[in-house]
Amino acid sequence: MSQTQPQRSAERTFFGHPWGLANLFGVEMWERFSFYGLQSLLLFYMYYQTTEGGLGMDKKLATSIVGAYGGMVYLSAILGGWIADRLLGAEKTVFYSGILIVFGHASLAVIPGYAGMIIGLICIALGAGCLKTAAGTVLGNLYEKGDPRRDAGFSVFYMGINIGALFGPMVTGALWRWNGFHWGFGAAAVGMTLGLIQYMSMRKHTITPETHAPVNPLPKEKLPLLGVGALVGIGVIIALFYFRILHAKQLSNIVVIIAVITSIVLFVQMFTSKLTQQEEKRRLIGYIPMFIGSVTFFAIFKQQFTVLAVYTDKRLNHTFGGFEIPPSWIHSINPIFIIVFAAVFAGLWSKMGDKQPSAPMKYALGTLIIGIAPLVFIPFAGGGELSTPFWVIVLVLFLFTMAELHISPVGLSLATKVAPSAFKARAMTLNMLSLSIGTALSGTLAGYYDPSSASAERTYFIALSASALVVSVILFLLIKPILKSFGGVR
Repeated sequence: MSQTQPQRSAERTFFGHPWGLANLFGVEMWERFSFYGLQSLLLFYMYYQTTEGGLGMDKKLATSIVGAYGGMVYLSAILGGWIADRLLGAEKTVFYSGILIVFGHASLAVIPGYAGMIIGLICIALGAGCLKTAAGTVLGNLYEKGDPRRDAGFSVFYMGINIGALFGPMVTGALWRWNGFHWGFGAAAVGMTLGLIQYMSMRKHTITPETHAPVNPLPKEKLPLLGVGALVGIGVIIALFYFRILHAKQLSNIVVIIAVITSIVLFVQMFTSKLTQQEEKRRLIGYIPMFIGSVTFFAIFKQQFTVLAVYTDKRLNHTFGGFEIPPSWIHSINPIFIIVFAAVFAGLWSKMGDKQPSAPMKYALGTLIIGIAPLVFIPFAGGGELSTPFWVIVLVLFLFTMAELHISPVGLSLATKVAPSAFKARAMTLNMLSLSIGTALSGTLAGYYDPSSASAERTYFIALSASALVVSVILFLLIKPILKSFGGVR
């Protein structure tokens, strides 16, 4: 490590940070540009009729696939960590994940029908999940231990994510309206290709000895067994669908079940391990209601890609300021609010110092806010086509963002604080699994949304709200016991 320090110090910098941050900032920005650019069109592409350029899919099936796809991204993030540690190293995982993502977007752009969708979504889910984990690892290794620039570097990196998420839906949505879905998918493919080219051109600034090779390489004699196991697993999945034991409409449920079982296994492993101290076990118990709060939040928050997408398409008045807005553009509203308010919240928490709300209090407030959001739709339940004013969706997504800033960044920080010393990576994996469960659930729950009936629509939003508000009340009541179990961790 000490031998690399002079070289790092002498390198050109990016806003005072290692130049490798510029490379990771760029590739993550383009990856999010392509990811959210695709996701903003995906549900519409699935259920629009073939005469409109879509696949003519049943809405319930489409929302299930969208939820499963989102959940798989976070499950793949866990796989990405394993690949980085055991097979490729984090830096090579970033590079090859980028190639896989480009291939996925290109498949959606040029291969018509279900074949392009299936190939594309599988490649993008695997690539995006693996890149998500590996890029953070590579970024962390650009800094020496104790480097005071580290937190600021991750803030810059996070800004790149939101810039990509802001402009991706705008570009792909405009191209969709101009000349069809595949032009939008093509823009996503071009964006990720630009990101990959940029990464390759600046790659030497990103490679460090710690991330260029696996830290715990898998023995070579086990590689054939791994390959056989992967092929058998893929074969079993194909057979289950071929013989109709599993159905496509169950995809989001399947992802939920896999993620729940994985979460339980990881929790039990950490809790029963001899390496886990007694006070660490108490922290793990205290983390359980926080985990449930995170799942509840993301089950509603991620409905902006399922229920809110359908609502925007069918019920929202798209005219704003005399300009007709493509329905996919609503997915740029949340990144705008994040860019504006993330720094405000960070500054507020820093200024309050020890007087800021504890993590359990922030979670309780976050679930409370996300629980209020669906109630905004109640006065407009059963309205006619394109009857809901545009400001309604803006208000809902503002509340989503306020809730997100109480839970999403706090959850990342909390996972590092309550993690047993011997299982820091697994605790972060648990946090990622809460996103996977919640995202997949957003697809499952969307199957119960019926915009054709005022009473059914009203019932759906009330039930959604009630579930979050109940969890919020439970979290408020458990704040003191959770803090006690955390043993000083706030």
